[in-house]
Amino acid sequence: MSEQPFEMIAKTFQGLEEVLAQELTSLGANDIEIGRRMVSFSGDKEMMYKANFCLRTAIRILKPIKHFKAKDADEVYEQIKAIHWEDYLDTDRTFAIDAVVFSEEFRHSKFVSYKVKDAIVDYFREKYEKRPSVRISKPDVLLNIHIAETKCTLSLDSSGESLHRRGYRQEAVEAPLNEVLAAGMILMTGWKGECDLIDPMCGSGTIPVEAALIARNISPGVFRKEFAFEKWIDFDQDLFDTIYNDDSQEREFEHKIYGYDNSPKANEIAINNIKAAGVSKDVVLKLQPFQQFEQPAKKSIIIMNPPYGERISTNDLLGLYSMIGERLKHAFTGNTAWILSYREECFDQIGLKPTQKIPLFNGALECEFRQYEIFDGKYKEFRDGGDELNKERKEFRPASGERGERGERREFRPRERREFNGDRKPREFSGDRRPREFKDGEKREFKPRERREFKDGEKREFKPRGEFRRPADGERREFKPRERREFSGEKREFGGERRPKAETYPERKRREAGKKEEE
Repeated sequence: MSEQPFEMIAKTFQGLEEVLAQELTSLGANDIEIGRRMVSFSGDKEMMYKANFCLRTAIRILKPIKHFKAKDADEVYEQIKAIHWEDYLDTDRTFAIDAVVFSEEFRHSKFVSYKVKDAIVDYFREKYEKRPSVRISKPDVLLNIHIAETKCTLSLDSSGESLHRRGYRQEAVEAPLNEVLAAGMILMTGWKGECDLIDPMCGSGTIPVEAALIARNISPGVFRKEFAFEKWIDFDQDLFDTIYNDDSQEREFEHKIYGYDNSPKANEIAINNIKAAGVSKDVVLKLQPFQQFEQPAKKSIIIMNPPYGERISTNDLLGLYSMIGERLKHAFTGNTAWILSYREECFDQIGLKPTQKIPLFNGALECEFRQYEIFDGKYKEFRDGGDELNKERKEFRPASGERGERGERREFRPRERREFNGDRKPREFSGDRRPREFKDGEKREFKPRERREFKDGEKREFKPRGEFRRPADGERREFKPRERREFSGEKREFGGERRPKAETYPERKRREAGKKEEE
């Protein structure tokens, strides 16, 4: 166990940062700060081992060894070469470099990787006349350099292969759900095994397996064969064995997890994955389409990731989500459903009002994870039932007895008896049109348009629009026939014939072919 705590960074998917921070808090990490797609924290060597072994929503755990600023590649080279590399490498070990670059100065990540490699190789060659080798696949030491404009961070990657590769997946269906994302979705719902969980479109079984591990509090790292830190110079085998063999936090699970799918191949893959994870007694798989879903006997929660990719036509996709909404409304009343998708039109087809919307990224797709409370009966009765999500109780009453702001009831009066503010008296509405009231109090009759009075007091007759048009100067002018209209000083006569229509390409080809035949 190291004496002094050090800085670490846990990488994750965008949208899972809060969940990852909660996991780190439960694990006992210090100095937790949430960033974009990452959470920084501090701890000792034991904490680093636990973070890799226990965290469900982390992709990898980095250990920064140097922060610096660099404006060009030469500065990066000098800063890397100045590190005391004997603490991390020797000439008999292999290494590889992963570069992540967001900078105008460094536009190519591979170029950055080459400069870091050159600095390390030159360091050992100058001191020992030997150099460590670069190995892309499974190196002894994996380095990570992150550059944001001129800010650079060089880190040791303690995980190696991404932590979403738990080790239990034997096979996968097309476009499987990432294990880290599946675990994050389950943790977001707050479910930890208090009731049955259902995934009606489980595919290769990722959500059921991750749910079983969460319900029993089994660490996801128990299936992995190796972590990158096991090849480090300062690796403590006894400390890691203690963490690996500690099952004191595991618990019993008294409910069931159900996974359904309509694909025989997916069902077979899910069976193999669940067996490999050792959770067969907790998960019940069944070959069943969601159209046949029936009301569960016990309180349950649904967490599902329906199809929403480009492999399905829009009409089929909308029909699928419409069916999902219909089944939830009629066969899942009194329970909660969570659905991940990214198309707004798909959510619209569900036809239910979500109680939560959480942005999540599934790969490059900007999705939403939505919660639906499926209540039985009328919405008013559901809200009056004291549900936790609706703390403010509001009564919906008929319009004739709606409450005012102070709680008193007011009756809406029929329109003919309605009183208006000011000096105006109540008025009765009859079938005839009422005389219009003007500001001077005088009532005037509406006059037909031909008798309308103008401001100058003169009465004018309205003439058909084509007879004359009144210009701005008030003078009446006759419209001249089009053939006499003047354009730019020149008089042009418009004949009755239309200009010839432009000849089309097929017509021209036929005409030319006819000429050749005549010749």
